[in-house]
Formats: sequence, structure tokens, C-alpha cells
Amino acid sequence: MKRLAYIIPFAAILMVVGCKEEKKMTEPEIVIIETAPLEVVHPTSKGDAGFKDADLARAFDLYIILKTAFVNTNSKLATGAAKRMVAALVGIEVDSKLTEALVGIAETDDVETQRALFFIVTTAMESVLDGALESGTIYKQYCPMAFGNTGAYWLSNSKDIYNPYFGDKMLKCGRVDSEIK
Repeated sequence: MKRLAYIIPFAAILMVVGCKEEKKMTEPEIVIIETAPLEVVHPTSKGDAGFKDADLARAFDLYIILKTAFVNTNSKLATGAAKRMVAALVGIEVDSKLTEALVGIAETDDVETQRALFFIVTTAMESVLDGALESGTIYKQYCPMAFGNTGAYWLSNSKDIYNPYFGDKMLKCGRVDSEIK
């Protein structure tokens, strides 16, 4: 019986201590860290095209930045490049479709809408560049799968294919269609 007198208080103490310990123990902390996938950035390439007009050279450089924005599927960069290109074209006689398409790119952040307008920019820019080169080459490139397999062109200062209509989805889809010299 003496043993029982010691066992009961000891058991009660164990239960109290055990319960307190249980309250102190918590679930392990789970920390979720969101990571963005490593973004591959395709840089603009330097070409060898020399222009008769410095303003037109600047406008073409901005066109290449715009194209590269689409290669990288970066609508914010495209918006900025389009705005700067509109400003660069102020002193150059261009088709109003070119300016309207650039303004359209600047006013939306939907990259697919921007890419559709980029096709118009390319067509108009090709006309502007006709006879404007002093030296070097601009490459007219073509992707047959763009816009539901209707195809689309873009201009580049390099023979390397970096598709602005698909970006990383089909980066190398395309071919050099012709050269502007």
C-alpha cells in the first residue's frame, strides 16, 4: 500500500508533465519558398548595317530591341521599346500604320496582341529601310508557323534565327528569306 501511495502521485506528476510537454511540442514548421524558373535572356546582337541617316539608324536599333523583347516574351520591354521607337521616328517620313502599330504595342501588355502588331511594324519598317543602307546587311527572316501557319516576317541584324513570334517555345523556328543591302 505504501508503494501505491508513491505510485499514484508519481503517475499524476508524469501525466501533468507529459501533458505540458505535449502542449510545447508543435508541428514542424513548413516554409514554402516560391522560386521563379531561371529566365533565359536572349540578348540583342550587333549588326554591321550602316545607315545614311542617323535617326533611321536609331529607329532600327530600337526595332531590334523591340524584336528582342518578343524573343524573350517580355511585354514590358516591348512597351518601352515601342514608345521610344515612336519618338525616334518623329523626324522620319513613315507610313501612319507603323506609328499606329507602335502605339498599339505601347498601350497593351498582352504579348500576343503586341506580336500581332509587331508584324505590321515589320512590314512598314521594311519599306522605310528600302534604300536607307550605306553598308552592311539586314536579314529578312520568316517563320512559316506564325499566326496559325500563315507565316510572318521579321528583320534582323544577324543571320541567327531568334523567333519573336514564339520566343522560347520555338526559338529557332524560321529561316533567312532575303537580305537587304
